[in-house]
Amino acid sequence: MPKKLVRPAIPEDAATIVRLVQSLALYEKEPLETVQLTEAGVLRDGFGDSPLFETLLAELDGTAVGFALFFHNYSTWQGRAGLHLEDLYVEEHARGNGLGMNLMTELARIAKERGCARFELSVLDWNPTREFYHQIGFENMEEWLSYRLNEPGIAKLAREL
Repeated sequence: MPKKLVRPAIPEDAATIVRLVQSLALYEKEPLETVQLTEAGVLRDGFGDSPLFETLLAELDGTAVGFALFFHNYSTWQGRAGLHLEDLYVEEHARGNGLGMNLMTELARIAKERGCARFELSVLDWNPTREFYHQIGFENMEEWLSYRLNEPGIAKLAREL
């Protein structure tokens, strides 16, 4: 039976995090050049003085084969922080070992321990893992639509204000 482990990432894992994000991009049918994340960016934003995100790594027999990158958000309605899962990914060859569930369980433990009111994530409409999320209790928030303003739009809007 393979040895499984979920652990918090450390600065020395920066290259592994970048590699796994690149693997996620390929899974999502995105060209690798769309991934602008670098080791320096991971070190700055994930392990700097004021980290913007945290990462859990899933290991199989001592090799990192999956990750969950998350950060806190805030609910004004509930007056408490929540946990937002930005990305969860397990490499194809390692699927079926329960690592996705192990990552989700650890995230739920963290959310509970930190008193989070919500645990949220977004899933591409074609992604078969949507069923996984439904099975563990996540609900599709059909009445809420996601909107995004990318960097060029941010710059344009900032100039117009």
